[in-house]
Amino acid sequence: MPELPEVEVVRRGLETWVCGRTVAGVEVLHPRAVRRHPAGAADFAARLTGQRLGPARRRGKYLWLPLETEGLSVLAHLGMSGQLLVQPEDAPGEKHLRVRVRFTDDLGTELRFVDQRTFGGLSLHGTVPGSAEALPDVIAHIARDPLDPAFDEAAFHLALRRRRTTIKRALLDQSLISGVGNIYADEALWRSRLHYDRPTATLTRPRTAELLTHIREVMNEALAVGGTSFDSLYVNVNGESGYFDRSLDAYGREDEPCRRCGTPMRRSPWMNRSSYFCPRCQRPPRPRPGGAPLVRGQ
Repeated sequence: MPELPEVEVVRRGLETWVCGRTVAGVEVLHPRAVRRHPAGAADFAARLTGQRLGPARRRGKYLWLPLETEGLSVLAHLGMSGQLLVQPEDAPGEKHLRVRVRFTDDLGTELRFVDQRTFGGLSLHGTVPGSAEALPDVIAHIARDPLDPAFDEAAFHLALRRRRTTIKRALLDQSLISGVGNIYADEALWRSRLHYDRPTATLTRPRTAELLTHIREVMNEALAVGGTSFDSLYVNVNGESGYFDRSLDAYGREDEPCRRCGTPMRRSPWMNRSSYFCPRCQRPPRPRPGGAPLVRGQ
């Protein structure tokens, strides 16, 4: 699933190629693509037609385009394989084309939503009253992400300490911190020398600050090369893949030498996913009989 860097790459593309354009017509080719719009495909198309699209926004893994005249926003979630592509109007339709948005200008391009697995979708929603960024009300519970200037590090640390959970679970909890998924969690934890099962209650404020620094570093590095693409399912709005998979230090590197100490990397099943880590640099917490885990080497 695309994580923050990949979604941000798409947002920047929408900002360049779609912002400020007026919708001439919408064609919904598969109703599942707008299933989160309760009034259905015909209502989605009718209400979007004639609207001028505002600046592209993002929170975590969600994208939205405010409509300038109705107090609504077009919310997009890419799911596992969703793609928002800006294509020439006369280009052949993609095999998994779900929604086509045409514009009133003469630029000759249209916006397409393509989704092979149909887990993603588009929908129209009202915005949170008083929200300067026209935040859709259905994602008001999503926390700010670590690249957001308004992200509160102190509040995040206190929330971590209060949660009786482990650090990777906390990083993937979008109500605590948004945009971090499995890939970038493993990368940031490797850089921080933290095991994914480290209890959050054991993190000191300096360790939390260090972890956030590494999260930001790895995400900014991924952004600089267009994100992470392991297959053709994630691309930017021009259909181009990202190249950060060539720079990964942890994710997907089972049995390869740790780039810090040379120890073979390991993979462990984790919440229907996998966690990649160095058994020497990221030592697991050692439980104490009748007490909280004792963390070694941290």
